[in-house]
Amino acid sequence: MKPERAALGARVRQIRRRERLTQVQLAQRLGISPSYLNLIEHNRRSLSAPLLIKLSQVLNVELKMFSAEEDARSVAELLEVFGDPLFEGHDLTAPEIQELATANPPAARAILALYHAYRSARESADTLAMRLSEEDPASVDSRLPSEEVSDLIQRHGNYFPELEEGAEGVWRVAGLGSDDLYSGLVRHLDEDQSVEVKIAKAGEMEGALRRYEPGLRRLTLSEVLRRGSRNFQLAYQLGLLTQGRSLDQLAADPRLTTPESRALARVALANYFAAAVLMPYQAFAAAARTERYDVDLLGHRFRTSFEQVCHRLTTLRRPGSEGIPFHFLRIDIAGNISKRFSASGVRFARFSGACPRWNVFAAFLTPGRIRIQLSRMPDATAYFSIARTRRKESGGYHAPQTHQALELGCEVRYARDLVYAEGMDLQNLAAAVPVGVTCRLCERMDCEQRAFPPMQHPLQVQENVRGISFYAPVAPR
Repeated sequence: MKPERAALGARVRQIRRRERLTQVQLAQRLGISPSYLNLIEHNRRSLSAPLLIKLSQVLNVELKMFSAEEDARSVAELLEVFGDPLFEGHDLTAPEIQELATANPPAARAILALYHAYRSARESADTLAMRLSEEDPASVDSRLPSEEVSDLIQRHGNYFPELEEGAEGVWRVAGLGSDDLYSGLVRHLDEDQSVEVKIAKAGEMEGALRRYEPGLRRLTLSEVLRRGSRNFQLAYQLGLLTQGRSLDQLAADPRLTTPESRALARVALANYFAAAVLMPYQAFAAAARTERYDVDLLGHRFRTSFEQVCHRLTTLRRPGSEGIPFHFLRIDIAGNISKRFSASGVRFARFSGACPRWNVFAAFLTPGRIRIQLSRMPDATAYFSIARTRRKESGGYHAPQTHQALELGCEVRYARDLVYAEGMDLQNLAAAVPVGVTCRLCERMDCEQRAFPPMQHPLQVQENVRGISFYAPVAPR
């Protein structure tokens, strides 16, 4: 049975139960027999397109509710959860875990929530123990708002049409022009919002880059911000002032469980709005296609940073005017993922270390240079990606610097549309770098960079034989 088919039958049963309908009642509304509906829910009959459309109408839900996308993510995350050494010795196989996730999505999500709680509790205990050992019994907040916000963005496909419309409205009302966007935004803030904008010396800002004082209706920007960054901060503040209803509605998602998560969501969404103002959808999408997704060139044209362009490229999901479905990743030098989104289908590790063979990690070896990679996952799906480091400065000589690496990638079938793929033999997948999501889920035993044994194979210690790595056993003679 295909996972997509299993997920579809389970999704029909889940929505029917949520609507408090019996199989007999729903079957009557659909014009089919209860026995046929029972077969559909148990994946013994396929769900035709006309019946699927009628089902969405009868249950008053959007067709995307029957999408397997969210269930596919649950499968990937559940596989990662059961890859934890905690479950060693339980003899769980990947097909059994996949069947659980697809046949009963609510149970899968409950297990994920339970594992999240377990991880948070364990991390809190570890952190508290460390602090106590240092004679610092400070309280620990183990909640992870960033994870909830990342999931919110993923559920929306990183496309928020209400914010796109709001950004286009600003261009119309303010009469903005690309030649002097800064002056136009300053004028609009003054005339439309009665907000004064001023530039202050770094020492006067006390470490801040932007400060808005609601009572004074004054926005102060640091002198260390370059032109593109100043534009972004102006547009961000404009988003908070003009898009309050949309920000509140989106941040009211019940899966944002804490005030911190909802506050962080508003910030992330205001950032989205700012990018939409600086890089208007139609103009940016057209330029991206014409220039073959040349990130540096697009950055010069729209006066935005490398990271801002990469992130904006992942938001081009408007129906009828879609861009390439990219994935985007930002990490620090320790491997911590601070930003992630995937429209390409690639999965990111949520609970364990990522594969060190990913292009984004190698970017630290050549700071400032764009690296390209053709990679292949264990399921044989091939991806093409670019990666580059970024150095974020916040002031003068004594100001701290942040070093991070960014990766932008897509399935290899889209790579021909990218300027970075020129001269590459994209058909020769034998030359692709074998990568995985995380060691515990990767079955490749010939990897010299393996850090943990895969969940499918127990650890085999051989005193007298050394393989390519400690976790890659050699067959006995």
